[in-house]
Amino acid sequence: MNISHTRNRLAVAVALASTAAFAPMPTSAQEGAVLEEITVTARRRSESLQEVPIAVTAFTGDDLKLRGAADITELAQQAPSVTLEPTRATNTTLTAFIRGIGQQDPLAGFEQGVALYIDDVYLARPQGSLLDIYDVERIEVLRGPQGTLYGRNAVGGAIKYVTRRLSDEPEFSVRASYGEQDQMDLVGTASVPLSDTFRVGGTVASFQRDGFGENLTTGEDQYEKDIFAFRLSAEWEPSEDLLVRFAYDNTQDDTNPVAGHRPYPAVTTNEPVLGDVYDTFAGAEDQPSTAGIGGNNEVEVQGGSLSIDWDVNDRITLRSITAYREDDTDSVIDFDSLPQMDFDAQVIYENEQFSQEFQLLYSDERWNAVVGVYYLDAEAGNDFDVVLGQLVPDVGLTAYTGGQIDTEAWSVFGDVTYDFNEQWSLSVGLRWTDDQRDADVFRASYLGIGSPAFGNDDAILNAVTSDYENDETFDNLAPRINVTYRISEDAQVYAGYSQGWKAGSFDPRGANFDTPEAAEGFDEETLDSFEVGLKADWLDGRLRTNVALFYSEYDDMQIPGSVGVDTDGDGVNDDFVGTVTNAGEAEISGLEVEGNWLITNRLSAQFAYSYLDAEIKEWIFDGQDVSDQREIQNTPENMAFLGLTYVADFYGGTLNMTANWSFKDDIQQFEIAAPDIDQDSYNMYNASVVWLSPEGHWSLGLHGKNLGDEEIRTAGYCFGFQDCPSSLGLENNTTVFFAPPRTWTATVEYTF
Repeated sequence: MNISHTRNRLAVAVALASTAAFAPMPTSAQEGAVLEEITVTARRRSESLQEVPIAVTAFTGDDLKLRGAADITELAQQAPSVTLEPTRATNTTLTAFIRGIGQQDPLAGFEQGVALYIDDVYLARPQGSLLDIYDVERIEVLRGPQGTLYGRNAVGGAIKYVTRRLSDEPEFSVRASYGEQDQMDLVGTASVPLSDTFRVGGTVASFQRDGFGENLTTGEDQYEKDIFAFRLSAEWEPSEDLLVRFAYDNTQDDTNPVAGHRPYPAVTTNEPVLGDVYDTFAGAEDQPSTAGIGGNNEVEVQGGSLSIDWDVNDRITLRSITAYREDDTDSVIDFDSLPQMDFDAQVIYENEQFSQEFQLLYSDERWNAVVGVYYLDAEAGNDFDVVLGQLVPDVGLTAYTGGQIDTEAWSVFGDVTYDFNEQWSLSVGLRWTDDQRDADVFRASYLGIGSPAFGNDDAILNAVTSDYENDETFDNLAPRINVTYRISEDAQVYAGYSQGWKAGSFDPRGANFDTPEAAEGFDEETLDSFEVGLKADWLDGRLRTNVALFYSEYDDMQIPGSVGVDTDGDGVNDDFVGTVTNAGEAEISGLEVEGNWLITNRLSAQFAYSYLDAEIKEWIFDGQDVSDQREIQNTPENMAFLGLTYVADFYGGTLNMTANWSFKDDIQQFEIAAPDIDQDSYNMYNASVVWLSPEGHWSLGLHGKNLGDEEIRTAGYCFGFQDCPSSLGLENNTTVFFAPPRTWTATVEYTF
């Protein structure tokens, strides 16, 4: 047997394993294949994944690329206790939940329960955060509260998107993908050293696809994709002790508006329930209800960062991360998914943020420590008109909301690990955070289609429902402690406690004229999490299992929502109001298992499982405890994943075949059950075949996803007459959004 060819075949098998935690790689063909040692930076230093005493799943960029992963929502098929979905009526706004902690609403004033980072830069807003996967080194998913190691505190967990470093040698690659619905993706990457110490690089990406369905009113595609993005970077490394890195990225999303499927026919018109859930009758983009934004539906996200790493000596590293980001969104939302203006909205989101982080890292034989200072200055604004076009015949009614929520946050954090000996380690962390929120909110209803804020100067003021400015400061001191015992070189157990915390804020949709407490905002939330885990390699390094058990107490959890209200007492809701509940108490516990088994030198199996027991213990509404009528959102009780990867010789190169199955239990989209938008348990089947040329320059692949063609609900609006908290409009307006159907995609890549 040719040893070098054997190594190549097995190394390629790694690329087909779905996560780095699962990925097999032999260290020596002569000594017997064993699993790869995975390196991550979950604790702000490079170390083996198996040595990190927290629940982490890592995905390498090469693995994801060879599996045909399109965006980060696909990580949730394999990562335990994780739900990642596009926010309703959007293409690139992310809804993320980890271990039952997350955030549904992308409005100003609501910070996410799961922190998302690009190269250690925290993204404060979800718009544009549903990232396409390209130019990525790895993605790490950390489960449980994060705060003593990271710039921004996070209650549920963190997702770290790490882009590739530039090479010392010239590198170029071109990747093209073609699939159903005329999918055409192009990604070009270049990296060039201009001197021994300075190198530049960049990636340009275009993601285009016709729709899975059709808009029968406008003739446009429904669920299409139209994204252009690029990243530029430069690295200056004057010595082995100093690295200065600049990065800039820009994403332009010009995808058509997406509207949900109606499970009920229109009430006052003749539109029936459509047979294809991806089709729609929505016509808001061509109606006066969205004339204020010209019927446009677009998102632009951009940001730049400057990071400096200085190794002062063998023990001390100083790090600075300076970043600025902004995004602008014009959004068409057709709540009724009908040609008429029964319930439409035009929305503008504008967000800016500046962050500065300083870190000091220390490491010697027994001590590892990180101490940091973090500053965030963020402005989040939204303006939207909700148009109820049929309530006042021939005139229309518009509810306008304008809100600006500014955040200024300071944090000091530290985490220290001490190795008593080769078996025992103790980690202790502490974080102090001071968050100031400033709100400026105005809400009013107008007779007419559209408000003066969106250019309708003829609109007649009907009533002002909110008009206030307020500010509030929240502070917190959150601890973390972890004890690790190394059973052997191949196994360790750990036990720990950590606290997650998120500041309170203000709901720009709250009507303080009717409910004065809306101007006072909502309170902070706190999560106390206890976790024990085992990380071990078995069978002489051919089997790896990582197991975590956790229990969390969740106090004052922030639950946003919106309901229709009847302002004139005629029995028909003619306005809406935002609601934010600090639900008194919830308990979330669970079991997470993930691993990989290198069955033979050619065949491997990857597996994952999670069980979540999430229960709301107290929810006071109108003086009554209604916790038995509420559930935690986006948290399936059971999740499972199983994948098989086989590697074979083919035409002088390597043929990699993989197939996987994932299962998600019933998912309730919101705290109150809504059968029309909630998702029953489902199975997902995917498969890929990838051939690599002998020298590794060419890659040819075929990827099939959702091969069972499941219709999977990802989100919805529940303003209809059946099983909804309240109704708006006259047409029984419940609408449902779906994940992609079965797709096939062919890829070709050339690297030189």
